[in-house]
Amino acid sequence: MNHTRPFHPKKAIVTAGMPYGDKELHFGHIGGVFVQADIYTRFLRDRIGSENVIFISGTDCFGSAIETGYEKAVANGFQGDLTDFVNENYLKQKETLDDYQISLDLYGASALGETGRIHSAFSQDIFMCLYKRGVLKLEETIQFYDEEKDVFLNGRQVCGRCPIQGCKSEKAYADECSLGHQYKADELINPISVISGNKPTRVTVKNWFFDLPLFEDQLNRVVNEWEKNPSYRKDLIVIMREFLKKPSVYVKKELIDEISNMKDMPCFHVVEDEKKSSWELVFENLFYRDRAVSVLSKNKVRYRTGKTLVPFRLSGNVNWGIPVPEMEGVDGLTFWVWPESLWAPISFIKAYLNDGLDGREWEKWLKSDETQVYQFIGEDNIYFYGIAQTGLLLALDEVIKLPIIIPNHHLLYGKKKASSSSEIKPPKAAKLLDYYTSDQLRMHFMNASLGERSVGFEPKALLEKNEGFDTVLYEGNLVCNIFNRLVRSCFYTIQKYNDGIYPEGNVSEQIIQKSNEVILSYECMMLEFSFEKIFELLNVYLRNANKEWSVRSKSDNIADILQLLIDMFHIVRVCTTLFHPIVPMGCEMIRNYLLIDEEIWDWEYIFKPLAYFVKPGHKFKLLESRVDFFSKHPSQY
Repeated sequence: MNHTRPFHPKKAIVTAGMPYGDKELHFGHIGGVFVQADIYTRFLRDRIGSENVIFISGTDCFGSAIETGYEKAVANGFQGDLTDFVNENYLKQKETLDDYQISLDLYGASALGETGRIHSAFSQDIFMCLYKRGVLKLEETIQFYDEEKDVFLNGRQVCGRCPIQGCKSEKAYADECSLGHQYKADELINPISVISGNKPTRVTVKNWFFDLPLFEDQLNRVVNEWEKNPSYRKDLIVIMREFLKKPSVYVKKELIDEISNMKDMPCFHVVEDEKKSSWELVFENLFYRDRAVSVLSKNKVRYRTGKTLVPFRLSGNVNWGIPVPEMEGVDGLTFWVWPESLWAPISFIKAYLNDGLDGREWEKWLKSDETQVYQFIGEDNIYFYGIAQTGLLLALDEVIKLPIIIPNHHLLYGKKKASSSSEIKPPKAAKLLDYYTSDQLRMHFMNASLGERSVGFEPKALLEKNEGFDTVLYEGNLVCNIFNRLVRSCFYTIQKYNDGIYPEGNVSEQIIQKSNEVILSYECMMLEFSFEKIFELLNVYLRNANKEWSVRSKSDNIADILQLLIDMFHIVRVCTTLFHPIVPMGCEMIRNYLLIDEEIWDWEYIFKPLAYFVKPGHKFKLLESRVDFFSKHPSQY
């Protein structure tokens, strides 16, 4: 058989977003991003060597959400400052990740310890690099101000309705909505201060912006290249293209003649859609659209803006943030949380490599042609990682290879989207472990098809209507029942018929052929992050093996039984390696009972039979009665 394999880099960096430091991790953090990122990381370690893979993430310590969360915590009796607050949540997050077997090389925090110190210094370096390259602009902007509380309002301290045409976001904040749409503060519809409940005033402030529209052509070329690569999901390309459209506004059809005759209205062309009540007015650039908006506002014409590239804000004036270097007589600003979280993976790599403030070891990874970066994110953040981050990396021109971005759709709670800021609160990830094992949940989340659509998470143990079949257990049963039964059957049978000694002989040709097909399919599916297809591949492979065992194990011929053991132990060997990234602890336990070394994980030997790893007469460790390699949760017995 031709063992042609897909390309894999020599080195890899994997990131899994950065949860906010205002709370513990909920089920969406784990099931929507971290499990998939960990599975892929563990696969890469087996495939290209653990020394060639770095898996990082960390707590996002800054931003208005943190301040708001801290204020609520203090009102409920929390004692300590903001650093204490984020540190407490950071430790809880890290503990939960460990409990789910998320194998991060570094889980840092943007405001804590050495990681925070390096991140702060690196953020200022990035700012100065962008400034010297002439891609930053100091602009006067409108900012919300709460007169009753005498404070500026940022981010989630303001809530209103998104001004972007067609947006269905549940929440819109100061200058971005929960779906990642960017707009100017004065465009937010019906703003309300979440601190006082009053309508805030608008004041003029100065802030630094990254000139993202300057990179429109380069971004278009990048998207065109990504579209040819099957590793980039279609949804990523579609959403990025939406932001690469020309600037536009939407107005009622009946107003088009009146608008065309308005004084000082810039040139535009009309995109007509008979199915909609509005027409789209498209402008050559953002300057002309802004002029048009002013004209429309002056004439009291209602409009909605379309998605497009806008300058990306770098700074704000909250106290809890990383200081922005003083430039052009402007000081006292801090970095907006989003841009500094986009370059956090670089500073976290520096921290992991013990690079210090001035070290350049990180460049051997991020500037090497041998390295590929993979970023697992939620679909809401495609604008930031796909558009803004790509623009920043292009502007830095540091020959940093652009990442492969893997966006997942929403993991719903039941049938609806749950979030800490909505009426439906998501269950904490740690609480799920009171009812299910981490193996069961990892199996369930990997098969959620989040690359294709939003999927409901319906844990029978937590939902009010908990009658009927528990869908969470379906995937877990593949290892807790099917795989577990096959492994136990192999061990108990070899102990009964051959004193636990692995028989000499060759694996049947049809078993070799089918197993090799599964291995090659698995690897290609990993390349496209098709975890749900991997589940089904292994599901069919294991169920067929169990059916074959059921038929062949009835033979009274000892030679047939020994050949069956050779064949089935080969399937166990293959499945143990293929399941290793998914449910690692149980697979390590199988390896320990096989009494073979860690070469079994190495994909250089992926097509080798079990006999390759052992000497003639090799005796397995005795499997005691009622021992499970993959256990159910105690509450399920």
